Amino acid sequence: MENISLKQLRYFVALAEAQHFGRAADLCAISQPALSLQIKELETTLAVPLFERGTRSVRLTRLGQVLAKRAEDILNEVRDFADTARASKDDWQGDLRLGLIPTIAPYLLPKIALKLAQHFPQIDLAPIEAKTDKLVTRLQRGQLDLAIMALPVGAPGLTEFPLFEESFLLVRTAKDAGKPVPDVAKLGLMRLLLLEEGHCFRDQALSFCNLPTQTPQDLLEGSSLSTLVQMVSAGIGVTLLPEMARQVETASADVETLRFSDPQPKRQVGAVWRKTAPQGDRYKRILNTLFEDTL
Repeated sequence: MENISLKQLRYFVALAEAQHFGRAADLCAISQPALSLQIKELETTLAVPLFERGTRSVRLTRLGQVLAKRAEDILNEVRDFADTARASKDDWQGDLRLGLIPTIAPYLLPKIALKLAQHFPQIDLAPIEAKTDKLVTRLQRGQLDLAIMALPVGAPGLTEFPLFEESFLLVRTAKDAGKPVPDVAKLGLMRLLLLEEGHCFRDQALSFCNLPTQTPQDLLEGSSLSTLVQMVSAGIGVTLLPEMARQVETASADVETLRFSDPQPKRQVGAVWRKTAPQGDRYKRILNTLFEDTL
């Protein structure tokens, strides 16, 4: 068993996540034959099959599922081991693997990158944009240092650090300018445009509108906030927009944005990282600097 390497464990975890040799090889930045060889050597060393191999995908065996979780834990411990040493230094140097959800990344990332360059030039920002569930999984697996998303997350093993509150705005076609702002009851009767399933912003909008479900003709979906705003501009319906997105998304659209009456719909934006991360205090100091105008 002394022949098992951390490299093999990383490849094993990547293949367990991707369930495809090509995608796993891309994640690990190596060739597919090289990854296949390392997985085969790991299985030979353990004397057990870890995957069921199909024509287009692979699947973990029952024992493989157990060992994949153990491998993730080992890799996290190794990362924490290295991070503990890094946290003892006065200056943090190296990559900051930062995850952001799609309704935040395009609007906050440029500001974060600029402030990091100004105040922490020794840190290299490595951003990743993904939906909340994928970011949470990557945090728990140690594939991200921290992530910025809507709170609460409520996932085990993670610390949540509130940053600021943000209002949701109503977006409607400019042809409706001058009409009263609809209340929640009237909004629920309008054709509402929302992000597709999997986006937390969609769930927050439905919650505000008291609409747990919608029929297909009443609810239209888009893959991005840009798409939703352009659909509103075309007169297809109305939507909600995080305030931070207003300037970017409405610049080329024939729409108007309005605030709702109190209590306004809002979301809490915050940062999330693993509770065991030795860099936790340093994350707080960095975040306090990045968001000093909003905290």
